[in-house]
Amino acid sequence: MALTLVEKLATNATIGLGQGEAAWSGRIVRIRPKHVMTHDNTAAVIPKFLGLFEGTGSAPRVHDPRQPVFAIDHDIQNVTPENIGKYARIERFAAEHGIDFYPAGTGISHQVMVEQGYVTPGEMVVGSDSHSNLYGALCCLGTPIVRTDAACLWATGTTWWKTPRVARCVLKGRLRPGVVGKDVIIALCGLFNRDEALNHAVEFGGDGVASLSMDQRMTIANMTTEWGALAGVFPFDGTLRDYLLARAAYFAGTRRQDSQGGYTREDVERWWERRGELTADDGATYHAEMELDLSTVTPHVSGPNGVKVMHSLPEMERRHVRIHKAYLLSCVNARLEDLADAASVVRGRRVADGVEFYVAAASAEVQREAERLGYWRALLDAGAIVLPSGCGPCIGLGAGLVRDGEVAISATNRNFRGRMGSRDAEVYLASPAVVAASAISGYIRAPYTYPDSRVRASIRVGDRPPASQVPNGPKSVVQGFPASIRAGTVFLPRDDIDTDGIFAGKHTYNDALTPEQMAAVIFENYDPAFSTHYRSGEVVVSGRNFGTGSSREQAATALKHRGVPCVVAASFSETYLRNAFNNGLLCVECPGLVGAMHDRFVGVSGGTVRGPAIEIDFESAVVRCEGEEYGFTPLSPVAQELVAMGGAESMTRIALGAG
Repeated sequence: MALTLVEKLATNATIGLGQGEAAWSGRIVRIRPKHVMTHDNTAAVIPKFLGLFEGTGSAPRVHDPRQPVFAIDHDIQNVTPENIGKYARIERFAAEHGIDFYPAGTGISHQVMVEQGYVTPGEMVVGSDSHSNLYGALCCLGTPIVRTDAACLWATGTTWWKTPRVARCVLKGRLRPGVVGKDVIIALCGLFNRDEALNHAVEFGGDGVASLSMDQRMTIANMTTEWGALAGVFPFDGTLRDYLLARAAYFAGTRRQDSQGGYTREDVERWWERRGELTADDGATYHAEMELDLSTVTPHVSGPNGVKVMHSLPEMERRHVRIHKAYLLSCVNARLEDLADAASVVRGRRVADGVEFYVAAASAEVQREAERLGYWRALLDAGAIVLPSGCGPCIGLGAGLVRDGEVAISATNRNFRGRMGSRDAEVYLASPAVVAASAISGYIRAPYTYPDSRVRASIRVGDRPPASQVPNGPKSVVQGFPASIRAGTVFLPRDDIDTDGIFAGKHTYNDALTPEQMAAVIFENYDPAFSTHYRSGEVVVSGRNFGTGSSREQAATALKHRGVPCVVAASFSETYLRNAFNNGLLCVECPGLVGAMHDRFVGVSGGTVRGPAIEIDFESAVVRCEGEEYGFTPLSPVAQELVAMGGAESMTRIALGAG
């Protein structure tokens, strides 16, 4: 059977396959990734890991100390004794177990993983962060896992993974001058904004790929997350080979002797000789095939407060949208080319009165190089406010957050309501050059004149039955899993409810929150009045792509703490499903019920609505509501076992001998 590149990469990372078997799309496999990255959330993974060994009679031991990598980056502006102590505990744990550790100030974790040589072609590298997709720029299967997975990987070296559907995105032509990778991914998110890439792995190909720099590829791969994809993978071509050779030369003079990262020129040449194994087979089939003509792409912005709506710069300039803040930072757009683009726009000019322009490099190495080349000085002379190399405002932490009524333009990857500060602010996304030009002008504008032209793109989707046409009939239910659930409902009538809307980023790294406190703040960025409507034991019903965005585990566990027995949605982010099932929270995809709810509450566009009672019958795979039946996709045995056993930690403890 012909394999896609993604299936080949997944097969390389899978253990226990029989002869002739592969990690085909839709198959649940056990993977052993080359590396697993955690950042500030390492502090939350450590107690999970230690708990796996309770009752085993064995001291906690990391299965393969070469596999984990710790890179601190999220809350690094927080210099309270509690946070400094947390970072010290992570560093001690790393030293005790021989794990590579990168302290605050080194850079954003994904940039560190690439710069320090942990991400290499042909491998699978995972991270407990939703933007692990970035690793796909290096022909590596980069994908997010969750904190529970990270703990299990430390303990056993393996975890479960479902190989996703694979889509192919053909890039044709070349970008015109001044158009960059951020413009490409904004166009893809805006043009294909009806879940075409949801829970897929996207393979990029076509003659246009060769014209994209590595920085541009990292930007595009990174934001396939916001597109809804689980991975975005580029081919192993001459551009990547040249990049790897340059990094190998760097490692030859600077490589840490105790580091598991880095590679040599000989390694790169060996991988290059095997590049034929890192291409899709002739005849490989894809669930969808998209095409984008790069020569027609012009700068656009996304938003406000959403990634899937884009506006051309000529349109925005006609509207003359004034801004209060501008941001050039984050794992998507703070590399050297980004800083160079912004510096070329602001050089010799000043940030407009009333605008705060925040800048942070993706890593200390990037900042040093930007300083050497004069880019950093140009930004400082223009009035930019420097923040340390880390996440900061992108996740709503530290200095420079948006306040009530403010408008911001940002080169980050997310602009979900409330993520970067006040939920009563508006945030647009754009390329570094557009952000810089807007900071100088005081309103959203392009640095150059672009035509208000149409982007040429197309899509062809393979045959698949609609999710609502799942055949009914008896379905197997594993021992310990409920045969049915009967409960009232609350309806959240919106698509794309993100994890910031479910559990705000400002709470994510507050490890002192009790379960009761976590339960009290669910959905506060979606609907601050949610808790006044919800009664413990009711099922939450919502629209498409529920749980998109960050991979934060609390977006699932906080619902459990609030007494939510199940979430029913038209579709889910696969990463959210992973979090939910790993923590024993039931999720059911039933677009038919959601459609009926929308029909019943037509005209309601937000907030929390009290819904009717339902019965979820897992043996028949139907939801019954007010005399109607709606079929749903039956849960896999793995998902049922995870729920029945209370989550992945319980399963792993049994595997370790805890009984």
